[in-house]
Amino acid sequence: MAITADDFSPAIALDGARKQRVNLTQARIRWMILALFLAFGLICGRLVMLGMVETDQSIEGQTRDVIQASRPPILDRNGLEMAVDIRVPSLYAEPRRIVDVEEAVRKLRTVLPDLKEDWLRNRLSGDKGFVWVQRELTPAIEDAVMQLGIPGVDFITESKRFYPGMREASHILGSTNVDNQGISGIERHMDTESIALLQELGLARGAALTPVELSIDMRAQHVMHDQVVDAMTRYQAIAAAGVMMDIHTGEIIALASVPDFDPNDPSSALVKDTFNRVTSGIFEPGSTFKTVTLAGALDSGMVKLTDQFDARYGVRFGRFTIDDFHGKHRILSLPEVYKYSSNIGTIRVMQAMGKEAFRDFLSTMKFDKRVDFELPEMRVPTVPGSFSEVGAATASFGHGLSVSPLHLVTAYAAFANGGNYISPTLYKRSVTEAEPLYERVISEDTSASMRYLMRLNAISSGGSGSQMNKAALGYRAGGKTGTAEKVVDGRYSSSKVTNFFASAFPLDNPKYAMVIMVDEPKAENPQSGTTAGWNAGAITGRVIQRVAPMLGIAPDFSEALDQQIVPASVRQLYPEGF
Repeated sequence: MAITADDFSPAIALDGARKQRVNLTQARIRWMILALFLAFGLICGRLVMLGMVETDQSIEGQTRDVIQASRPPILDRNGLEMAVDIRVPSLYAEPRRIVDVEEAVRKLRTVLPDLKEDWLRNRLSGDKGFVWVQRELTPAIEDAVMQLGIPGVDFITESKRFYPGMREASHILGSTNVDNQGISGIERHMDTESIALLQELGLARGAALTPVELSIDMRAQHVMHDQVVDAMTRYQAIAAAGVMMDIHTGEIIALASVPDFDPNDPSSALVKDTFNRVTSGIFEPGSTFKTVTLAGALDSGMVKLTDQFDARYGVRFGRFTIDDFHGKHRILSLPEVYKYSSNIGTIRVMQAMGKEAFRDFLSTMKFDKRVDFELPEMRVPTVPGSFSEVGAATASFGHGLSVSPLHLVTAYAAFANGGNYISPTLYKRSVTEAEPLYERVISEDTSASMRYLMRLNAISSGGSGSQMNKAALGYRAGGKTGTAEKVVDGRYSSSKVTNFFASAFPLDNPKYAMVIMVDEPKAENPQSGTTAGWNAGAITGRVIQRVAPMLGIAPDFSEALDQQIVPASVRQLYPEGF
């Protein structure tokens, strides 16, 4: 059978069509691969560009890490929380992303009606990246705003400081501003004076924060605050304050001053007269300064505890005569000069020491400089660089110079602890850590004499510390009153006084020093007076009676403990001791 060309034509045509489709498919695949490569190239290029662009991660100049950073908690010496951070939502906006400003303003004011319409409209307008709308809101408000569904409005969680004790330790802790930065008190000290320490503690987002432990005992702090608040009403005073210090470590156990403020509302600190009178108030210390004069004179060796001084007549300086408030007008032993608070006798003691030596001793006790202390709210005392005869005389009993209660408590601590000056601190400090910081200012014998004099003033007939001793019976406390007339219109006013009681306890084994101040007190009742023993002294006794058991001091009414305080020289001269 013969094969013709027509028999091959359909097969050839079929093969040609198949090759054409294969070639077309392959071309399409190549174009598709090329398109994918181009697309991936564009995406990679865009990613590189975006990676090189620095995005704005700040809100009005603050980075988000700083906004969300936390502060370390502050604890008292027993681990009780005094300041903690809580997490709160804050509302911000991205004006560039807001579609309808008027709608956003209207909706936001339904949840936040206190926002002024014009102010809010201005905040949400323009091409700014991020702006604050309102900070430190509640979760309920956050939910309400989110349900409005406004584009360009969102929340960021930041830290807010919270003080569980409210006003009780306000002058110690201070407060923080809306950016959680310390603006006063120990909060400010942590920021401005201890930045390296704060960084070490981990002031950063997500860091494990090590608590800051203070020397304060919140149990004692509660008592101190309660008593100075009570003084405002009991004695109708315009202010009151108190500070307690461990005489061996320098640790401040309690510190309170009223009027005070609520650190949870920092604006309340702007109210008049809410300053810290313990550190930034300076006052004429009155007769509490006689303790300083006698300590300096005894330590100089120019005066002995058994010496006697002529207090029969006032001391004349030109046309002026300085006399005693309740004068005995007789020869007084040195212990009598102290317990009867004789201005005449104190001047005689200072004169025996010498006014230059007296002025030098004030420098030794650091009365002419700011106390080395953590709180930034401090004032420099006003102590003349040198004394005239009359200036030295008035300074010897606490007039003509002004110091803070913190100066007084550090001095009394040195007088009671064996003669070592130790700077106060708000941080925990052991005796081992404190001892290298000691500065000897008086001898151990002088310190023993001062403990005796302070206790004598509490338990002897006629002593100005008797009201204190009644309240603190069994705790062997002692100290000295001070009633300083205030200067009104350039003259001392007998009707306006600032009262002090400076003390230490228990004097058979001293551990704590304390200063209480009451400003412009009135008599509690017709049977009482306005001098310091009736108010500052009574407050001291009540504080000791409540605080001593908390601090591990048991009451003991044994007279033998008091006799142990009497120096041998006095016991030989006065067998009864007190």
